Amino acid sequence: AYERKCRYFCRKTNSVVVSVGYRLAPEHPYPAQFEDCLTATIHFLRTAQDHGVDPSRVVICGDSSGGTLTAAVAQALVNRRDLPNLRAQILIYPFLQCVDLNLPSYQQNKGVPILPKERTLVLGLKYVNLDLGIIEEIFKGCHVSEDRRLKYQKWVSPDYIPHEFKTRGYKPSPTYLPSKELCEVVESMFDPVFSPLLAEDSVIAQLPETFILTCEFDVLRDDGLLYKKRLEDHGIKVTWCHLQEGFHGTV
Repeated sequence: AYERKCRYFCRKTNSVVVSVGYRLAPEHPYPAQFEDCLTATIHFLRTAQDHGVDPSRVVICGDSSGGTLTAAVAQALVNRRDLPNLRAQILIYPFLQCVDLNLPSYQQNKGVPILPKERTLVLGLKYVNLDLGIIEEIFKGCHVSEDRRLKYQKWVSPDYIPHEFKTRGYKPSPTYLPSKELCEVVESMFDPVFSPLLAEDSVIAQLPETFILTCEFDVLRDDGLLYKKRLEDHGIKVTWCHLQEGFHGTV
């Protein structure tokens, strides 16, 4: 599915393009996918000159769950002093958080193909091997403990979504009490490898220059907007492209 896209990027940017054939879930459980992408990136940074590439000009890129992996790999490399720094990261409509699945974009685009709201969570739960029976409780936010809610509200909140993105039928969601049992079950979903938007400030502040693409008709639109804000709040240069007529998978 990505052969032609990678060749197109290669041709248009006059770059060496490496496509990582990471192992897929559920045959290979999470976080094998992240580990494969990280291993491939480290190997390439160390051997870039063997491929005629300046190691100071390596950019990593991914779309959708590949955008999640890209963000997670960039975060994993910030404290590596034995490797060249990444030149930049490109995040194309990435999934970045599971704290709030009622952000404006989730409400507005809940039935939009190819990634309706429910399918997003089904794929996420299958990825981390959790039971699909907890979907409704997660949509209500019962999976977020009070401690986590207090910590994450400074990063994940509809308050940080610009007003122009709320005009298409957004309503603030009611607050439900957390379920202690559920909070324990979904622990893995708050790992920054799964939800890169939840990384600590000390990590975010060291990330490379970033390009973020969002699409109006995409449940993940607001993940990109919130990550853009976090990066910019820490002085990271962000180039943002929003496709007003775009939808998830548009690349």
